[in-house]
Amino acid sequence: CSKMGLWEGALTSCGVFLLQMGWGDLGAFGEPSKETPNLDQMAAEGMLFLDFYTANPLCSPSRAALLTGRLPVRNGFYTTNGHARNAYTPQDIVGGIPDSELLLPELLKKAGYTNKIIGKWHLGHRPQFHPLRHGFHQWFGSPNCHFGPYDNRERPNIPVYRDWEMVGRYYEDFKIDLKTGEANLTQLYLQEALDFISKQQASQQPFFLYWAIDATHAPVYASKQFLGTSQRGLYGDAVREIDDSVGRILKHLQQLGISENTFVFFTSDNGAALISAPRQGGSNGPFLCGKQTTFEGGMREPAIAWWPGHIPAGGVSHQLGSVMDLFSTSLSLAGLQPPSDRQIDGIDLLPVILQGKLIDRPIFYYRGNELMAVRAGLYKAHYWTWSNSWEEHSKGIDFCPGQSVAGVTTHTQEEHTYLPLLFHLGRDPGEKFPLRFASEEYQRAVEHISGLVQQHRASLVPGQPQLNVCDQAVMNWSPPGCEKLGKCLKPPESDPKKCSWPH
Repeated sequence: CSKMGLWEGALTSCGVFLLQMGWGDLGAFGEPSKETPNLDQMAAEGMLFLDFYTANPLCSPSRAALLTGRLPVRNGFYTTNGHARNAYTPQDIVGGIPDSELLLPELLKKAGYTNKIIGKWHLGHRPQFHPLRHGFHQWFGSPNCHFGPYDNRERPNIPVYRDWEMVGRYYEDFKIDLKTGEANLTQLYLQEALDFISKQQASQQPFFLYWAIDATHAPVYASKQFLGTSQRGLYGDAVREIDDSVGRILKHLQQLGISENTFVFFTSDNGAALISAPRQGGSNGPFLCGKQTTFEGGMREPAIAWWPGHIPAGGVSHQLGSVMDLFSTSLSLAGLQPPSDRQIDGIDLLPVILQGKLIDRPIFYYRGNELMAVRAGLYKAHYWTWSNSWEEHSKGIDFCPGQSVAGVTTHTQEEHTYLPLLFHLGRDPGEKFPLRFASEEYQRAVEHISGLVQQHRASLVPGQPQLNVCDQAVMNWSPPGCEKLGKCLKPPESDPKKCSWPH
């Protein structure tokens, strides 16, 4: 992302591919069907991060963290309606990304970058939260998940935007066949990316492309030419189409002659949703549980950095990384400094990527307003454990199917503040065998991690929680542009209430 400075004279652009996929969904990470040849080639030509994390086990907070470089508890993307509850931005949410937060595209915009988001925004859908108000120049995609179809009376169908205005709604104008899984949305998102890159290259304009498509988020979908082509069913079809799209984007950069001036990063916003498995859920490899939990399966993500001519091919890093690092790394590439008036949790990964260095830093695992666990080196200490409640579990909602570990995957919130559960993730990546409390190894590691926690809490200034209040009146009834399409709907009277977050 550097116009000048670190890479003098180079017009370096940035691409971030953010999807919902599990650590074990790529061939490069050991997926046995080997159906991701393009992503595997991307890894072979770049650097594979084996210890890379999201900032939250749910979508909206992790996306807010990526674009601000800050933990959700700092940027406001959390709830205090219940202890340790995950929350996101359904269409009745009142809150969204605060104006007080500085997003990566806002900072890159000042440095002359043209910024585009393709796909799901998920940081609030009311007008003040629109991505073009927060640094993006262009947008093609939706503000919320592609849930539905709805009846447009009790709940409106989700709009799809082009820049400032909606151009239709899911299921009405942008079809998703829930019976077959067929939808051509990924192809639309692919073409948007190719066209955007071509235009920026033609005008010699550095750009930031945030490609945040949602084909692997249930209800899973794929285009007709990919349906039935995977050994893994419909989810695999969606993964194969995404893999093909990434390959076409990278090839396009090469054909335009700008691949050596374009830094590309591929990762996920949370672990695979095992509640949707096996038909519409992915794989978290050897790790425990999945999306919604702060076990490794919920927060450790596939990650690949690609920058031909700069990143040595075939690199593998054990650096503890985070989606928040993409904020600091992109600013560094652009020759910019992170804001100095706030705590930034992301670090600059350039020394790791270009020089093979390892930076000592902890990883903090939050669930809502609670610090659940901390990783330092190869050790991970759980201060709280919880998968989901017995009530929800009895309804068939299981975030750890087939992976129950006594005393670890608990269905009541269990506090371990005074005697944390400690795992050595090198010997036990599946978090099945806690270290003995009396062992010297346990005492040494917990003492070190406790110091990190104290230091972290001393600097923690929580943001105003944005995910507490819901109101059906703020849903996508009449988005900008609905008048032109004859798709404005009458909202109900405002009736704000505390959102219910069961997990």
